[in-house]
Amino acid sequence: MTTTVPRASLGTVLAQWGRIGCIGFGGPPAHIALLRKLCVDDRRWLDDREFEDAVAACNLLPGPSSTQLAIYCAWRVRGRAGALAGGAAFIVPGLVAILALAALFLGDPPTWVRAAGAGAGAAVVAIALQAGWSLMPPGWLRAPQQSSRLRWSTYLLLGAVAAATVGPWLVLVLIACGVAEILFQRPPLPTRRPTAALPALALAGAGTGVLAALSWTALKVGALSYGGGFVIIPLMQADAVEHHRWMTAAEFLNAVALGQITPGPVVHTVAVVGYAAAGLAGGLLAAAVAFSPSFAFILLGADRFDQLRGNRRVRAFLDGAGPAAIGAILGSAVPLTLALTETWQYAVLAGAAVLTLVLRRGPVLTLVTAAAAGVALTVAGAPLPH
Repeated sequence: MTTTVPRASLGTVLAQWGRIGCIGFGGPPAHIALLRKLCVDDRRWLDDREFEDAVAACNLLPGPSSTQLAIYCAWRVRGRAGALAGGAAFIVPGLVAILALAALFLGDPPTWVRAAGAGAGAAVVAIALQAGWSLMPPGWLRAPQQSSRLRWSTYLLLGAVAAATVGPWLVLVLIACGVAEILFQRPPLPTRRPTAALPALALAGAGTGVLAALSWTALKVGALSYGGGFVIIPLMQADAVEHHRWMTAAEFLNAVALGQITPGPVVHTVAVVGYAAAGLAGGLLAAAVAFSPSFAFILLGADRFDQLRGNRRVRAFLDGAGPAAIGAILGSAVPLTLALTETWQYAVLAGAAVLTLVLRRGPVLTLVTAAAAGVALTVAGAPLPH
């Protein structure tokens, strides 16, 4: 069992994790690099092996892995109080920023804001494709045998088709692929419970009101998503745009773009959906529900991370759910593309694809460039999406 000897004050945790929350642009790779520099290189609170083990264990958990890593590192530095303080400090800066931008983009924005959103929204498709494509090689290499690679490809295809066609039921497809792989591998039953159970899913039947429906959407994002931040797109889009009609397709594209250009975890996107559904209270509720599982996983199960990494059933489940999640990220490009309504947006998408897939530029630069292109094109007379 891992011990948590206090290694820093709560003030230090708040300051250092808050700093990462403010400058953590670029998604999980940037967050991991910043946490490594702080905890391993600069302060030597953790050694290399412990940090790598934490990264691996967090990747086995559903939900935002870099957020869970931030909470875990704070737990190792200052125990449970540190986990709560560090996790909040990591999350809050980006949450404040994205809620402020949500108020601007979802209210009655000026023309230039609508134009910037239309341009950035067009580029989201390219960002999603790049995110899914980058996850494919390591996933393929983890399935060395021909039979397991055939299953890997099948799960990938199922996830892609589900994201493109039956968005609200994507979670069931991800779980089914994980269970199927457990049955194929037939690993032995664990002798001990490796980590905390998933939070109770009582919210699913809590009622039919807006807040109950929003809570269920946020819970799916925080507790039942696998394979990286972009898998939350198909999990949210069908609920937010088609089923509950909290926002238009163009507004959802803006929400995804805002989640990319603000610091901190991409899961902040759910706060924009919450804001569209029920104002500021909805945004705060959606964020609280989406991030609660990450805190629960660490606070209740971090001392059993070694058992989690060694549990063959957990690994088998991820061998199935993981490629399905990658497929879902790629499949999300279909409904995102269908959300584009103006011809010039497809030209912006093509340019964004060149920036991300060919020139390998980061999402922030790509989205800012696309936003600027949207403003320039509308100034030149291009129509705004309705």
